Amino acid sequence: MKYLDEFRDPVLARSLVERLRRAVTRPWTIMEICGGQTHSILRHGIDQVLPPGLELVHGPGCPVCVTPLETIDRALAVAARPEVILTSFGDMLRVPGSRGSLLEARSRGADVRMVYSPLEALALARANPEREVVFLAVGFETTAPGNAMAVHAAAASRLTNYSQIVSHVLVPPAMAAILEAPGNRVNAFLAAGHVCTVTGWRMYEPVAAKHRVPIVPTGFEPVDILEGLLQTVELLESGQPRVVNRYGRAVLPDGNPAARAVVDQVYEVCDRKWRGIGVIPASGLRLREAYAAWDAERKFAVTDIEPAEPEQCVAGLILQGRLKPADCPAFGRECTPQSPLGATMVSSEGACAAWYRYGRRSPQ
Repeated sequence: MKYLDEFRDPVLARSLVERLRRAVTRPWTIMEICGGQTHSILRHGIDQVLPPGLELVHGPGCPVCVTPLETIDRALAVAARPEVILTSFGDMLRVPGSRGSLLEARSRGADVRMVYSPLEALALARANPEREVVFLAVGFETTAPGNAMAVHAAAASRLTNYSQIVSHVLVPPAMAAILEAPGNRVNAFLAAGHVCTVTGWRMYEPVAAKHRVPIVPTGFEPVDILEGLLQTVELLESGQPRVVNRYGRAVLPDGNPAARAVVDQVYEVCDRKWRGIGVIPASGLRLREAYAAWDAERKFAVTDIEPAEPEQCVAGLILQGRLKPADCPAFGRECTPQSPLGATMVSSEGACAAWYRYGRRSPQ
């Protein structure tokens, strides 16, 4: 299959591994920012063939994992209302809040439904005019256009029984926060190609220039990732802190202008709390004042819910690349996919779930 088989070519992959081994002359730590990349790295065993001195650490690029605890608790409070149909993507329904998950709320009688698109939630609102349909809108720049389009469509048709709990986050401010944190070890980033299809790769240039780090957008197949790693190492070794796009078949310099325009129309940038990390300035999106009627947090007055994070879970340190999942004493014991303590074990993109699924049982 064109654009797939050639990026799973084992001969090409082996040659890239050999080139990578020759290219590394000193220790480097590279963070793959996206949970999808983490799963691909572990599924294909890329982490097990890296040359000595080259370390990969996992970043906060799992939208489910970084959704703050209070967002889940606010969704739980809204879902408890008898007039509400609470909708979201599948993984979000399993994320534990301080009072259980949305799936557990459904077992207690709440009308909680999994949807595959915000437009599906919009259709539910049209079909149930006597109910309030709330969509829990999370994710990075990738999912923001679809979620913004749903609000835009609701506003255009004056559909007032649809609203969103918005918890969108943005990648570049998170990168900057990681690089500026005390004890940072990250020398470079593999950026998520699907985010860049929306935003383009130019948005990373200020981070690369300010912090003098290479940033390389890549795809998700093994050859994509190995080419991205080789490019990143070559930039590190030659002292070139710049952005180089290695996902040219999908990513343009300025991304998708139409998608960016609808996001800018509906949402505005705000400070956002990231689960396990804390507040990162200008790292989130919220509904603009013009769309306040579709803001579920305002509509149901749940903005003041601020629960405390459980102390046992170290997901925040894992999301910052400071710990590996197996460094956590609860990993694979008290914390498993069947009984997760934190979102990094719940999500299909979470680093802890990836380590558990692919049998990485000890720190590497």
